[in-house]
Amino acid sequence: MGGRERKLSDSSGMTYQGSGVDTDQVVQSLAGITEQLRRTWTVPKGKIGSVRLDFGLFANVIEIGNNKGIAMTTDGVGSKVLVAQRMGKYDTIGIDCIAMNVNDLLCVGATPLAMVDYIAVQVLDPGCLGELAKGLTEGALRAGISIPGGEIAQVRDVIKSEEGKDGEGFDLAGSAIGIVDLDRIIVGERVRAGDAIIGIESNGVHSNGLTLARKAIGQDVSLYDKRFPELGRSLGEELLQPTHIYTREILPLLDPEQGIDVKALAHITGDGFLNLSRVPSLVTFVIETFPAPPPIFSIIQQLGGIADSEMFEVFNMSIGFCVVVPENQVDRTLELVARFGKKAYRLGRVTDRDPEDWEVVIHTPDVRLRGKGKSFSSF
Repeated sequence: MGGRERKLSDSSGMTYQGSGVDTDQVVQSLAGITEQLRRTWTVPKGKIGSVRLDFGLFANVIEIGNNKGIAMTTDGVGSKVLVAQRMGKYDTIGIDCIAMNVNDLLCVGATPLAMVDYIAVQVLDPGCLGELAKGLTEGALRAGISIPGGEIAQVRDVIKSEEGKDGEGFDLAGSAIGIVDLDRIIVGERVRAGDAIIGIESNGVHSNGLTLARKAIGQDVSLYDKRFPELGRSLGEELLQPTHIYTREILPLLDPEQGIDVKALAHITGDGFLNLSRVPSLVTFVIETFPAPPPIFSIIQQLGGIADSEMFEVFNMSIGFCVVVPENQVDRTLELVARFGKKAYRLGRVTDRDPEDWEVVIHTPDVRLRGKGKSFSSF
């Protein structure tokens, strides 16, 4: 891996499933849910209110007339709330909530407009709520959206706190909307062999894989306050680094005047680069290079003895967002992204795929993985 001083471990060790998150079970459960929910799609295509996309993408789009659609998505910040509790720091996690929603809206080509939040708490603590509001406000300003409403629920019997943090339990989620022309919706159906994969750097762990990270830290809670020289701050502070909001980098690429043929967009969250396989095209995404992951990833891997395949299934490993464009538009794409201070890289290429072949292949000097569905394996 370019610029890295050591190779990631190939040893088996701690896993996401072992830490309490069973992604295979999630897929099976979703099948039953979506089968039921699809029965609500009663409005025919071409009418206001019709559902334009299938389940399984980053967001969906509802037709509202005049070739316009409202893109919709919902997400939370997961067990990152427990890290916030452990650190007693609540002023940035609202940024994560905005980011997790807004970044998903971008993936269907939508311009984000607004988000409403839901905060569930054990105890109504004005101080904590005020700090959460700071983060939500800052995130909304960064994303260029409004927060026109929300809900606060006191549900002490439902929300639990970390040990020694009685009463500080909370959960944070949101639902966001954006606007998109129906003839400019992006889902990846036009991706073809020869297209290039562009990756935009992440801010670190973002809001995925915190369950595994916390499991790797284990019972030694003093590690959260330990200052790691390679991080330049404590481990807990690094884990709370807010998810980057990619509106400034992606919206210019979607502007027709820029002439970029954006064929697919992927928010690299849980499942890592396997998120690329959400596109409906029968292709393989071949990752041939990527930047050195921030030190936080090697720290988590070493603490938990986690295998390469597990790390790449759970974490973004340095890339928070991917864009697929024609090869001849790579330089222009990198130039536009660089205007906003975020580093972007040509990660690899798209190849044809037979139905039984691998969906994502990572083949670099340091890492060799091939993935399908929700898992990677070494080769």
